[in-house]
Amino acid sequence: MNELTTLTQQVLGIFFLLSLVLGAISQRTHFCTMGAVSDVVNMEDWTRARQWMLAVGVAMVGFAALSHTGQIDASKTLYAGSRFLWLSAIVGGLLFGYGMVMASGCGNKTLVRIGGGNLKSLVVFVVMGISAFATLKGITAVVRVNTVDALALDMPAGAQLGTLFASVLGGSPADVTLGLGYAIGVVLILAVLRHADFRTLENVLAGLGVGAIIVVLWWVSGHLGFVAEHPETLEPVFLGTASGRIEALTFVAPVAHSLDWLMFFSDKSKVLTVGVVSVAGVICGSALSALMSKTFRWEGFASTDDLANHLIGGVMMGVGGVTAMGCTFGQGLSGISTLSLNAFVAISAIIVGCVVALRRQAALLDI
Repeated sequence: MNELTTLTQQVLGIFFLLSLVLGAISQRTHFCTMGAVSDVVNMEDWTRARQWMLAVGVAMVGFAALSHTGQIDASKTLYAGSRFLWLSAIVGGLLFGYGMVMASGCGNKTLVRIGGGNLKSLVVFVVMGISAFATLKGITAVVRVNTVDALALDMPAGAQLGTLFASVLGGSPADVTLGLGYAIGVVLILAVLRHADFRTLENVLAGLGVGAIIVVLWWVSGHLGFVAEHPETLEPVFLGTASGRIEALTFVAPVAHSLDWLMFFSDKSKVLTVGVVSVAGVICGSALSALMSKTFRWEGFASTDDLANHLIGGVMMGVGGVTAMGCTFGQGLSGISTLSLNAFVAISAIIVGCVVALRRQAALLDI
């Protein structure tokens, strides 16, 4: 058991350290999915969108390589399953996308802004966490399970993009998914890097760095932290995960779990998970970067309207993120790297919700 405890601590430690690096990168390069969409919609600037696409491409290629070489079992990830929760992904994604505009950033950006001294994001953190917990286990969870989650398609071969292609092209869904992961990932990387003006240190650091962190954490969770036979249960286990499956990064449910851990710390059943330490890591990394670059500054609400928008946005992100089974990181990077159909639908809905909110903001400013 001592070896098991030590291994769990190693998994948690690596997740914290790499999340700390993620927080520093995000603070330094302004890596942000909402910001990327905003730049395109408002200024027709694709720089940050290309950062995100590069990160997705690297994550896809890396995940495919890990699966191909047998380092991880792709069927054991948090995003693997036979239920295509299309309506949950659409409704949750739209809510999250709209909400992150009102709250001035997605889950990861909220943590980064907290690290930079933004007290508005601290309020969003608490509200999003409570709303997420309610949607995991509380009143909105009952609504979710009995409405949108009830309308799902069963796909015995797996709710993956490769399953759809395999049904047309033939072949094993797993093999087709693997090939698509390599192909789509490489195409995204080449499509981004062909733009000479994009190839700056900051942009490459953002895209390559974030994507590489996702890949390494897939390996840590799925290989380093995998125990084929737990000495107590005699069952296979992935150490440090809240889901009992292989996890990378996501920032909605882990915020809820972080609040739960803080409030019930003395309860021995409340243990640290990779999600909780990732939340702490991003905040700490952002704070270190902000202090070193002398950009740390306290920021509060400008008005009651500003407070109201952030409160509503936090609720929408908490409810929407859990309903969609992930955020811009959970579905938009971790999930999509596995070619999960739920992830493709969720991130598309998140982008649509974000665009609608941005258009509404612009229209209100014109009045």
